[in-house]
Amino acid sequence: MSFQVFGISVSRGVAIGRAVLVASSRVDVAHYFVSPTEVETEYNRLLQARDAVSQELQSLKADLPPDAPHELDALLDVHLLLLNDEALVDAARQWIQERHYNAEWALSAQLEVLARQFDEMEDDYLRERKADLEQVVERVLSALAHAQDKGAPGAAAVVARDFAGEDPLLLVAADIAPADMIQFKRSVFQGFITDIGGKTSHTAIVARSMDIPAVVGTREASRLIRQDDWVIIDGDAGTVIVNPSPIVLEEYRFRQRQSELERARLARLRHTPAITLDGQRIELHANIELPGDTAAALDSGATGVGLFRSEFLFMNRNGELPSEDEQFAAYRAAVEAMRGMPVTIRTVDVGADKPLDRMSVNELRHEHVLNPSMGLRAIRWSLAEPSMFRQQLRAIYRASAFGHVKLLLPMVAHLSEIKQVQEAIRRVKQQLDDAGQPYGLVELGVMVEVPAAALMLPMLLRHVDFISIGTNDLIQYTLAIDRADEAVAHLYDPWHPAVLHLLASSISQARAAGKGVSVCGEMAGDALFTDLLLGMGLNCFSMHPSQIPSVKQRVLRADTQRLAAAIPRILESEEPGRTALDALASQRLH
Repeated sequence: MSFQVFGISVSRGVAIGRAVLVASSRVDVAHYFVSPTEVETEYNRLLQARDAVSQELQSLKADLPPDAPHELDALLDVHLLLLNDEALVDAARQWIQERHYNAEWALSAQLEVLARQFDEMEDDYLRERKADLEQVVERVLSALAHAQDKGAPGAAAVVARDFAGEDPLLLVAADIAPADMIQFKRSVFQGFITDIGGKTSHTAIVARSMDIPAVVGTREASRLIRQDDWVIIDGDAGTVIVNPSPIVLEEYRFRQRQSELERARLARLRHTPAITLDGQRIELHANIELPGDTAAALDSGATGVGLFRSEFLFMNRNGELPSEDEQFAAYRAAVEAMRGMPVTIRTVDVGADKPLDRMSVNELRHEHVLNPSMGLRAIRWSLAEPSMFRQQLRAIYRASAFGHVKLLLPMVAHLSEIKQVQEAIRRVKQQLDDAGQPYGLVELGVMVEVPAAALMLPMLLRHVDFISIGTNDLIQYTLAIDRADEAVAHLYDPWHPAVLHLLASSISQARAAGKGVSVCGEMAGDALFTDLLLGMGLNCFSMHPSQIPSVKQRVLRADTQRLAAAIPRILESEEPGRTALDALASQRLH
């Protein structure tokens, strides 16, 4: 039966394929692919975990005191029956063999299939046994986690499988953790669908960075869609079509072909300098997450890296932090790959939607904080972990000997934070001097993403070399909107007058002070905002490489002087979004 699910469009385009469900569980489950040669080994891992749980349950049953309630004995029997039912572990083998899922993912996928069957049972008693099944699966998952060595496969071990001749796959989940997104980033999925999230949730950002369609905030997609259903993601309309008719399927395939032609046309602008009609040269930089992303940056025609999100080096490590040498190697690889172009490295920005396996050496876990977006995150966390922070600073400064490096501090709201960082940098330089290790001149910048930073910018500018405006968090904190919460996603408004005033004043003040200014948030990569930012005086944009061609096209057609004339009218408007589109379009027509 065909039906539609509606959500929030966060990455445009059309994707067609079979659904792959990532079931949620109270036990944290790793999701990665194994190679064909590892299939039997992975299945044996699952069998060993099942056998371990079976022994555990049998021991519990044997150790029951004589006066124990009969219900306890019966419950253990039920769990043993479920555990040894061929519909569970034996059936999970299919996911390992055919899809090359790791054991944990395969078991979770099979749980999803069986849970649907239990939900559809008419008998109340049988339907309630789903809870027992979930408890059994969680025991097996815990056994798998306990048996897994510390060297378990992480992002670097993900196998990008060759699916030639097979159906394309679309990922469906309640939510996708950033750590899993790293693993999926170079895998086989052609699109994402999640129950929760907003336009600037991490899932949305990564989907756009992968240049694949995505719809988030669907609320119930992971419950309504079944494994292997044929699904269409309409990333333009924010619609998901499940089991479409042949006519609808053909219509969307035509749209896919049209999108591919448009991307090919824009790709021809790759090596064209981004110069406006009135002769203003605009720098289009790339946002990257790992050193290997520099290849896409160069291929897109980026003139530098405006944001290297260093926190992704800290993820999928089973709680261990990367060493100084490991970080140095990563930063150096990125710097050398960019061939003298600037590379802006943001210090580790964890917390909120990007927690680590272990948030600090003291195992601080942010999910226990009521509001992690307002808690110990970003520069606050770095300053609370001075040893870790100095280690990162040393790695960054060592890498600066190999190219143009800029240092960016996230979530700065106090002048004291900058001064603490400057003192840490002084100590790091002294340590490197004492060790005879070379380093280059590193510019220091701060992210303007907290309203306090925007409002006290003249003071901050006296202590830094440049600023980078992170519009995602700036909008979130200015409007008091959790950008990952679909319940308030409609209130997340980049066109809000307060946001536009903070943007315009920040750009203006930085330029007046002779300091560099860029925008590295999602607004920078959205061609809908290119004219607005150009009119405000912005001359450096940083975005995912896949977004550069469409923004460059807008830049090449823009006259910044004409666009600037429309900005006062936009800032004075009660409905700046509508006014901006009309006013900026009018300037283009003249």
